[in-house]
Order: sequence, then structure tokens, then C-alpha cells
Amino acid sequence: MRSNGENAALQTVQWRAGKVRLIDQTALPGRLSYVDMENWRDVAEAIRTMIVRGAPAIGCTAALGMAQGAHSIEADDREAFLCDLNDIADTFRASRPTAVNLFWAVDRMLAIAEAAEGSAFDIKDAMLAEALLMLDEDIAVNRKMGSYGAELLPQSCNVLTHCNAGALATVGFGTALGVIRAAVEAGKRVHVYADETRPRLQGAKLTAWELAQDNIPVTIIADNMAASLMRQRRVDCVIVGADRIAANGDTANKIGTYPLAIVARHHGIPFYVAAPFSTIDFKLASGDEIPIEQREASEMTHIDGVPISPDGVSVLNPAFDVTPGDLITALVTERGVLRPPYAETLGKWKETDG
Repeated sequence: MRSNGENAALQTVQWRAGKVRLIDQTALPGRLSYVDMENWRDVAEAIRTMIVRGAPAIGCTAALGMAQGAHSIEADDREAFLCDLNDIADTFRASRPTAVNLFWAVDRMLAIAEAAEGSAFDIKDAMLAEALLMLDEDIAVNRKMGSYGAELLPQSCNVLTHCNAGALATVGFGTALGVIRAAVEAGKRVHVYADETRPRLQGAKLTAWELAQDNIPVTIIADNMAASLMRQRRVDCVIVGADRIAANGDTANKIGTYPLAIVARHHGIPFYVAAPFSTIDFKLASGDEIPIEQREASEMTHIDGVPISPDGVSVLNPAFDVTPGDLITALVTERGVLRPPYAETLGKWKETDG
């Protein structure tokens, strides 16, 4: 077992001698294994099939995939090169629709390519350097976010989290779990309730695994147990991650997040969202405009390939829901802790960024 905080060294996304190395999250918690991909199409497929998941990790993986794809382009002419690169970008954009970090990363890589001077070779080098910089930035951002969020937690507390917003959802350290890790590093006594998070069980499989590796006390609960625990005053706060935040603070996160926010509000329990600034999509006025990914029926009807439902039944399987900003106590970012009204506070950030 690792000691507290050591999971910060667990790197979900890496670049190894021209290959994108990912932790295969579909193999956890049974085994910790890595996949090495030298073809950008395989990287896009890894995002689509959730070998890698979590908005920040998806974004950084896409950035490396874009750099890898750029190196595969044979065109020497600048315009032809950029045309091929935009085709690669479209493939990555189509891999998963909700996590805005994916689109942010792809657009950032395209901007580097278009701004780079010199030959196609020079553009390729500039893109790889930018993608590697994004990996370092992600860990630094999560650390900073964790330090701000840790101040919100009582000295001794029970924290409820949903899905996985840890090292596995980022390059390393985590967003929601980064707040928990930072609090533990600061000497606070934190116990975590991890929702199982149907249908893919990211809480039971991934969050519980991460926290157990770090010796942070964790208890897995069924998704329908949270309200009962809150009524019994066994939860001090809720911390979740985010895949996209609209300009008014409405937040898309794993399906099942919205009811947690409603129940937390009813019981007077703080509900925090931890996410990097890149998760905020200022182009969307509200959560009504956030595209919600619809996933395969088999995720609902089977668990690890074992059928749990009758053949032929209808299935509804949205991957995310949207929590209105007025149910969110605070947004924890690398720039600090924001409080409502979010249209105003986020608007000030947008103006600062120009």
C-alpha cells in the first residue's frame, strides 16, 4: 500500500518514446496495467471506450494524440498539413461529446500548430512540446485546487463523492479527490463515502481503489443510500468533479450528481464542485446547452459482461446530468474558491482573461 498522498505519483497519462501510455481503467481494480499506443486513432478509440476517462485526463490524452497524429502526417506543404491536422482534430472531438476539456485541448493544439513558424517538422515539435507542457500544468493545477479546497473541510469530517475525480481522472493527484488528498496532507482526518456510481461503477472500482492505495478511509455505498446517510447527519459535505461548467455555474457531471445536490441542499450540507478553469465553457449560457452523451445499452444491462436484465428491454443511458448552479455551494478551482452568483463571479474571470 502507498502512504498518504503518494498517489500523486500515479500518472494516468504519459508520453513514452513516441507512444501514448495510459492506465487501462477498464482493468481496475483487478489489476493495474498500462496500454501503449503509437497510432493516434487508437488514442481516440481509448477515449471513446473509456480506457481513459475523466475530463482533465481526456483533454491531456487528446493533446498527446494530436501531437502523435501530427507526426504521422506526411504532407510538407503547410496548408495541406493543417488540413490533415483538422481532420484528426474532428476525430478526437467526436470521441466523447460532454467533457469540454477535450475540445479545449484540441483547440489549444490547433492554435499552436497555426501559430508555429517554419516547416511541418517545426510545427510537429511545437505541438509535442505543448502537449507535454499540458501534462505538467494539469498536476500543478490539481495541487493548487487541492490546497484551496482543503481549507473548506472541517478538521474531522465525512465526505461524500460521486464517480471518480481523482488521479485516474486527471494526469495525477485529482480534482475532488485532490481536495481530499490535500486535506489529509494538511493533517485533517477525512473519511470518504464513495457512491458506487452506476452503471459503470467508477466509484466502487476506481475511487475506492485510489483511496485504499493511499490509506485514506473509504466506505463504498450504493447510489440510493446517500439521502439516508445525510438524514442521519453522517455526511459533512459533498465534493464532486465536473465535465463541463456553463457560464452561469450549471455543471455537468456523472449521472446521479444532480439528485445528490438536491438532497444536500434539503439537509443543509455543503455541495462543492472541484474543477480546473479549463472546464468552464463560457460559450454556453446555461446547462440546458450542454450536450449529454448517450452511451450503449449494454452498460445498463450487463456488469463486466454478465447480464443482469432481461434481453430486449428498453434502456435509457445518459452518461451525465446537469446540476443547477444555485445548488452548488462553491466552485473550487486553481484560481480560488468561487461563490454564487456564478454568472457574476465567472463573468469577472472571463473579463480578466480578455
